[in-house]
Amino acid sequence: MKLAANLIHGPGDKVSAFAARAEELGVHSLWRGEAYAGDAVTAIAWAAAQTSRIVFGSAVMQMAARTPAMTAMTALSLHELTGGRFICGIGMSGPQVVEGWHGVAYTPPLRTTREYAAIMRAIFRAESAVSFDGDVFQLPYRGDGATGLGKALRPRTAAAPELPVYVAAIGPKNVALAAELAEGWQPIFYFPEKAGLSWAAALAEGNAKRDTAALGALDVIVSAPLAIGDDVTALRDLLRPNFALYVGGMGARGKNFYHDLACRYGYEQEANAIQDAYLAGRKDEAAALVPAELVEKTALIGPKGYVAERLAAFKEAGVSTLNVTALAPTHQARVTDIETIRALAG
Repeated sequence: MKLAANLIHGPGDKVSAFAARAEELGVHSLWRGEAYAGDAVTAIAWAAAQTSRIVFGSAVMQMAARTPAMTAMTALSLHELTGGRFICGIGMSGPQVVEGWHGVAYTPPLRTTREYAAIMRAIFRAESAVSFDGDVFQLPYRGDGATGLGKALRPRTAAAPELPVYVAAIGPKNVALAAELAEGWQPIFYFPEKAGLSWAAALAEGNAKRDTAALGALDVIVSAPLAIGDDVTALRDLLRPNFALYVGGMGARGKNFYHDLACRYGYEQEANAIQDAYLAGRKDEAAALVPAELVEKTALIGPKGYVAERLAAFKEAGVSTLNVTALAPTHQARVTDIETIRALAG
């Protein structure tokens, strides 16, 4: 199981120092996501310029924010600048962010992801002019408002068919798609002891269709909050507002993928109560309703011995890359926690 870490937010000197130390420790990769604040790419490019070996990945670049060609161009630029040290992680996000933040229609996730990845791969191969006739994307564009002047273009880049594509997904059909067509799968709120309830069948379905010779084995990269210390209750309580936001408010009632995941984990009653409280504006109450077991088992929070046990549980559940988010209050403390878990991981 490879060790990864989420790239910290903050001033450039702190980000650079964090990346450099992670590289010294032998951390495999650093990841940066985006929601509706900073983007993923800028920080990755900044930190990559300060390092020479460590891999960087997007977790994730939102598909609605960029055309497939723009994402492919960005990935190719980072691939070239870093000497092949970039993993292109993509994800749909949800209707709330897609339509509320990016101001575009939320298109069918399965079809969108399949077509998006196919266009990216065609650009990575750079074999010929890229044309595509899909339900969501057309190259050249032929939909409403088209001038008819569009022309299929051949990428003016060096081919990079080896550039990996990872897909973030938690719904069973989307997970099956990720296992079928991507080099890696990025779930959220991964509960090792309950992961099979939600995803085992989907992974088996996708892997049965997978071109393993071309894609290799699926890299299952899981994010987990990290804090090493004895005051486990206070440390774990730091996560409650984030769980409440996702389960209760990251989507409308009846269209919240994180709420659905909590239900599949067996917390339907609690998930409904969290959503009711959050949507009514009672965010503190929603946070207090988050099940203690859900907080505990999806994180790496506690004394060193306990964290070592949880590392083993994640590995046993099929995680091949563990991406930790250090919760310590200072930059140096975050580095210390990562040093400790690096030692525990061996």
